[in-house]
Amino acid sequence: MDNLLGLLRIKIKRGVNLAVRDVRSSDPYVVVKMGKQKLKTRVIKKDVNPEWNEDLTLSVSDANLPVKLTVYDHDMFSMDDKMGDAEFDIKPFLDALKMNLDGLPCGTVITRATPCRSNCLSEESKVVWQDNKVVQDMCLRLRNVECGEVELELQWIDIPGSKRL
Repeated sequence: MDNLLGLLRIKIKRGVNLAVRDVRSSDPYVVVKMGKQKLKTRVIKKDVNPEWNEDLTLSVSDANLPVKLTVYDHDMFSMDDKMGDAEFDIKPFLDALKMNLDGLPCGTVITRATPCRSNCLSEESKVVWQDNKVVQDMCLRLRNVECGEVELELQWIDIPGSKRL
């Protein structure tokens, strides 16, 4: 708890055009890792455009660690098939949290991240002041696979007594 900065809530919204790994479809789920932490969503049966809308919460003690995301196809009798992976940096999001944003109108864009070779963004991602909190929506293009994207949203949770940002 000594070096805990706070909690990062990642809402895994949905997958778009995920790869087919079974006969006609896939049974996808998402695994999120940061450092030694590992969380996963539920499996959605027979759907290459799944809607998870699931919150996964990570403890953040090192702002420099990337968040890694891997999509798998659940198989009953064999090893689960990998359906691609992505990673993203949380520093721009955490930098926005350090700003004094009180009094800003709801919907104000604080900063933007653009797609480039060094990130997995499939489109511009905006860090926005929404309902008195900082929120970032992002759409990640999966690597090491023929197709697929995952949409997610980041939110921060302050912990009383934590080191803070």
